[in-house]
Amino acid sequence: MVMENIYISGTGYWKADEIVTNDEIVSSFNSYVEKFNKDNHQEIEAGNVEALGLSSTDFIEKASGIKTRYLIDKKNCLDINVMRPILRQEKAENLSWHAEMSVHAAKEAFKQAGIGPEDVDGVILGTSHSARNYPSLAMEVMEELGINGYGYDILVGCSSTTFAISNAYSDIASGLAKTILVVNPELTSPHNDFTLRDSHFIFGDACVATIVQKDSTSEHRVKIIDRKLVTQFSNNIRSDFGYLNRVEEPAKEKKDLFFKQNGKSVFKEVCPMVASLIMDQLDRLDIKVSDISQFWLHQANANMCRVIMTRILGTSDYDPDIAPMILGEFGNVASAGSVLSYHLNNKLQQGDKGIICSFGAGYSICSLVIERT
Repeated sequence: MVMENIYISGTGYWKADEIVTNDEIVSSFNSYVEKFNKDNHQEIEAGNVEALGLSSTDFIEKASGIKTRYLIDKKNCLDINVMRPILRQEKAENLSWHAEMSVHAAKEAFKQAGIGPEDVDGVILGTSHSARNYPSLAMEVMEELGINGYGYDILVGCSSTTFAISNAYSDIASGLAKTILVVNPELTSPHNDFTLRDSHFIFGDACVATIVQKDSTSEHRVKIIDRKLVTQFSNNIRSDFGYLNRVEEPAKEKKDLFFKQNGKSVFKEVCPMVASLIMDQLDRLDIKVSDISQFWLHQANANMCRVIMTRILGTSDYDPDIAPMILGEFGNVASAGSVLSYHLNNKLQQGDKGIICSFGAGYSICSLVIERT
């Protein structure tokens, strides 16, 4: 068992201001569908275009467990003539959206950890939706907060937060740093196709921040006692947006660049992978499943989380507080979900153990075993 005294000493979060209910997003989507089918009725009748199907609140809640989500630009996401957020242009002289989200979440994490920017040696920014290639967003966050040291970005899909925390642990264990700020801005709505029935309702905009620290004295500290990571290539969750789009021949349709997933395959393949990884990890540590007080899983889909927990616990009849869900309120906030669930629903008492686990595109999985000390 790992013996280094490295802790999560504080967390914080940011969410978009505007909440969107299922009734609102369904009303918008169905109005778009009716207009599309009307405008294309001749091509649809000729068999050249496929008619779009309607969505419903019952469909969304049964398929995902999501009831609301927070979006950065509710008005335009729901406008059937726009169906996307409209944001200010990213310019060198302005703080980027990702940095703005990160700074807000970081300040709350600093407060909880009882430290300031002057105590931080490095910043690791992990996200599934990066705003640009360079300069790194982590460097921009450092500049805004007045942090000296180093910073870099990583992208590991919806596992980016836990992978970034694992990297922070490694940097500290190697002696490179004593305190690292991990930030995970997930501005998902610009990359979501609000005209697709299977995904128009999924995502929300949020950000989390985590202080990873050696020898922390924070009253909120939890010791990281183990990490387990695995990746396996799959195209079942994919985004093709990138700088090569402008030179591809033939050019892809803009709609083909958005988030896409084969939901049934993801469900079938990822659930057993996650459950097996966690059970193997606990077996290696000689920790019983019953010794884990709480699990904070990636908030992708309520049904996925239930299946994973049922496999781990051996029963579907378990206390919901064991695996708290924030999905119903926030929607899928990509890599921010597991730590957001931890931040809002951490009930560990001294000596209690828990698991923070993310999983997603790649496939990628990272599980962190923690203990309240």
